Amino acid sequence: MAVFVALGAFLMTLAGGWVAQRVTDRRHLVLGFAGGLMLGVVGLDLLPEALEAAGNEIFGVPAALLLFVGGFLTAHLVERSLAVRQAAHGASEERVPQVGMTAAAAMVGHSLMDGVALGAAFQIGGGMGAAVALAVITHDFADGFNTYTITSLYGNARRKAFLMLFADALAPIVGAASTVLFTLPEQLLGCYIGFFGGALLYLAAAEILPEAHHDHPARSTLLCTVGGVGFIWLVVGIAE
Repeated sequence: MAVFVALGAFLMTLAGGWVAQRVTDRRHLVLGFAGGLMLGVVGLDLLPEALEAAGNEIFGVPAALLLFVGGFLTAHLVERSLAVRQAAHGASEERVPQVGMTAAAAMVGHSLMDGVALGAAFQIGGGMGAAVALAVITHDFADGFNTYTITSLYGNARRKAFLMLFADALAPIVGAASTVLFTLPEQLLGCYIGFFGGALLYLAAAEILPEAHHDHPARSTLLCTVGGVGFIWLVVGIAE
């Protein structure tokens, strides 16, 4: 059942990527919306889930928050190290394709964990499985949208953007199928979600949103960002 539901996530992810690549003539609006989606996913979905699942504290701070900060710093260090390496070879620091591929790979890893969570939920019971299925299917549209946008934003060819989009779409199916063989501990899953949330927030705040407003500091771009956050809020509310 979990694998069958994951097929819905597969289609929603592809739909999100298709929408992202079809509106290239309004690139600033796409980036503004993508930034809002990422901010909403982190603040309204991933971080609360990570805090609930990871549980324990380390020196007075929840482990999920420590890993959240660690994910943010790791994304910053990876981007800076790749940019410095590119500059050392005489290239511009503006856009480093490897950063986009690394970020997209993190999105694929997140979608894989979505599938694992889906399979684990159906192991608990049908009601829990249905709730998680709704959350996974609806927010995978945002995942596909962001995966294509992030990959192409950093100067990667459309072929690579579509390849990462397909990998992101396939990942929930693989994750759901893997739960036949093992069960991921809840605390480990919470820690991973916290780390991934920090990396995603860095990309939204330091890369996606500044790029969206660079050439088009328009009110419409800001409205798209607010709309992206609102969309995730709606998704989370429906899932609850």
